[in-house]
Amino acid sequence: MDKKEKVLEIIKRLDKRYPNVKTALNFKSALDLVVATILSAQTTDINVNKVTENLFKKYQTADDYANVSLTELENDIKSINFYKNKAKYIKNLAKKLIEKFNGEVPKTMNELVTLPGVGRKTANIVLWNVFGINEGIAVDTHVKRISKLLGLTENTDPDKIEQDLMEITPREHWGKLSHLLIMLGREICKAKAPNHKICPLNDICPSSKT
Repeated sequence: MDKKEKVLEIIKRLDKRYPNVKTALNFKSALDLVVATILSAQTTDINVNKVTENLFKKYQTADDYANVSLTELENDIKSINFYKNKAKYIKNLAKKLIEKFNGEVPKTMNELVTLPGVGRKTANIVLWNVFGINEGIAVDTHVKRISKLLGLTENTDPDKIEQDLMEITPREHWGKLSHLLIMLGREICKAKAPNHKICPLNDICPSSKT
């Protein structure tokens, strides 16, 4: 099968295993998800959800983040990796939301990526999970690794991988594909010990033969 046929088969099989897939990050608003995704860099979603359980009760608007002292915000997220840098991103993001977007998270890729700490990956996650918009494919470490193992891309740069995947995947599946591959990576196709025996993609994955 060619790559377009293959990606549809991958989505079909993983959709069956992981129905109604979405981000594992807990959120109630677009602002919550932007903050949670910034916090999730180089740490687990489980750790982020532990921190945001109280964080999102305390901070519910861009003004809340903008007006708190940096030290206090750092203290509220200090169990997260690189919390000092992430606190700066969040405060600067909140200030920009107030200055440019009336305190609201914008709904376009071009606007989202102007926010501090927000790249295409974060923007794609927010657009699909909050607004139901398929603007691109979020490429995290799982998507990067598994899409190459499956023979869907030869690139290592996330932006180039995203373009490769967008070319072969129908637009209506862009947001879903990312989360399906992430779930597969967490449960079965683990970097150090992939479980080929129980993988639903075993027969169409080149790496299962090596």
